[in-house]
Amino acid sequence: MRLPISWEMNMIKTLIFDFGDVFINLDKQGAMKNALELFQLETFEADMIKTNELYEVGKISTSEFIQFYNAKFSDLRETDIIEAWNYILKDFPEHRFEFIKNLALQKDYKLMLLSNTNNMHIDFIKQKIPFFNEFQDCFDVFYLSQEINLRKPNRDIFEFVLKENNLIANECLFIDDTKANTDTADAMGFHTWNIDETSEDVVTLFETKKELF
Repeated sequence: MRLPISWEMNMIKTLIFDFGDVFINLDKQGAMKNALELFQLETFEADMIKTNELYEVGKISTSEFIQFYNAKFSDLRETDIIEAWNYILKDFPEHRFEFIKNLALQKDYKLMLLSNTNNMHIDFIKQKIPFFNEFQDCFDVFYLSQEINLRKPNRDIFEFVLKENNLIANECLFIDDTKANTDTADAMGFHTWNIDETSEDVVTLFETKKELF
């Protein structure tokens, strides 16, 4: 007996997860405050924002990134810059690792990670999170912005994911803490969960989004 067409059309086959504030906790406000105090600025300047974005999509190397900040703030040490950049990264609750590990073992869904990040953050995480490699192995596909030279919320990164993996948008659920990112995915036909990291946890996925499963 065939299932109802509406159910077939909405069946989720692929789960696409962000990393920061979905699995690993971030301190965005604290990191911003810390950096502005270090640089003695009221707000980030345009050349800093541009440099950060270039680094995030792998258009400049870690050494070039640090050289930019060294030149702009010559009184700062390299270690000051690195510490300020990594300040945002906090703990990775192990229950979230167990959640994705169990999902991977069940093999009910294609599992993907899609993260805006950079080499310095990933290197720091690898040093601090002993189970990072095992976490990465849970995913069928693990996309980091600096490796694919694309970043959210731009439409082209979602087009890339669909094309590279032969996916249909309405068979995918995209989970991300940044509304701009889920807004783009929504407009392209993805199912989305704009997770509120202050009150929600990814481990409740199948309860929170039960209408999709």
